[in-house]
Parts: sequence; structure tokens; C-alpha cells
Amino acid sequence: METLEKIRKAYTEYVLENGKQPTSVFQFAKKLKLAEADFYKDYASFDAIEADVWLTFFNEAKATVEADETYQGYSVREKVLAFYYTWIELLKTQRSFVVYSVGRLREESKNQRGLGASKSQVLQPFKEAFFDYARDLLAEGRESKEVEPRPFITDRYPNALWAQTLYLLDFWVRDVSKNFEKTDTAIEKAVNTAFDLIGRSPLDTLVDFAKFMYQNK
Repeated sequence: METLEKIRKAYTEYVLENGKQPTSVFQFAKKLKLAEADFYKDYASFDAIEADVWLTFFNEAKATVEADETYQGYSVREKVLAFYYTWIELLKTQRSFVVYSVGRLREESKNQRGLGASKSQVLQPFKEAFFDYARDLLAEGRESKEVEPRPFITDRYPNALWAQTLYLLDFWVRDVSKNFEKTDTAIEKAVNTAFDLIGRSPLDTLVDFAKFMYQNK
């Protein structure tokens, strides 16, 4: 664990000081007085370090909210809000690195559709962990009737929440308001809109009624 933290810390310091990844693993490891082979025991590449940093942000935010007793009594909507607020607070502690990493990924996907379109694997471990978290919350939401199961659409809910996560990340990176107040508002509006859409609506009631009429005609 100490070696992992040492490598992550040295990497983040290097990219912030130089605005780019190190030239080679050999030179990077040498500065750390670490054998190149020992570096590869933990990370396959510099992108793998960056991916680990993003995953760590997520894991720390998730662990923080789940350790709060009040969180356990929240509705699913409130749990998602709590996660995003906590996640952004953690990102603030390393904003310079986040801005660098997002900028690099955005450059890669310049001619595509946003961060999610980047071919880089940097966000993949974070995405996979987030999907597991989202699926658990959505299952809880179905039990509490906060989430309405819909044919052909329900399975896409985790993707929608991931797209929302990338939107909020990009919004926060661009936010220049005092203490990032606009990001707090964006989180509230985005989550409320999402749950208004995936929750039960008058349209669902109409569909149920139409099914009833068809089955009893």
C-alpha cells in the first residue's frame, strides 16, 4: 500500500508540475528509487495510475456516505444527492489534478461526444464501480417504489446515471462561481430531474389503465 501511495503521489505531482505524463516508466521509477519491474507489479502504465486515482475518489466518497448513519435512512434520491455532494467535496482536495486529467481526456475525445466517448481506459474502473453502486440503488428504488420498472428502458438507467455523473464532473471543472455554488445547484436539479423521470408518472398510470382495458375488453 505504501508503494502504491508513493507512486500515485509522485505521479500527480509530476503531471501538475509538467502538464504531461512522464516520458518513460524507467525514468519515473528511477527518480522514485524504484526498480522498473517493481513499478509494473502495481501498475501497467501511467494511465493505470490515473485510473486508480479516479477509482479511489469514488471509493472514498462511497465509503464516507455509507458510514453515515443518517444516510442509511435516506430515500434513494437523497442517497444519490449525498454521494454527489460528498464526491465533489473530495474532488476539491485535488482539483488541480482533476482539471488536468479531465482536460487530457477531453482533448482525446475532442471530435467525439464528451468525456464518455474517450477511448482511454482511465475512467473505466471508476465507471464499473459506479455501475455496481447505481444498480444496487436502483434495485432499492424499485422496492421502495421510487423507481418505476419499464420494459426496454430500466436496464438503461445505470447508463443514464453515469452520463449524469460525467455531466456534473464536467460542469464542476468549468464552474467559476464562488465556492462552486452553481455546481451544488446543478447536482440538485440533475438528480431531481433524473428521479422525476425514472419514478412513477401520470404516463405510467395511463399505460396501466390501457393494459387493464385491453385485458378486460
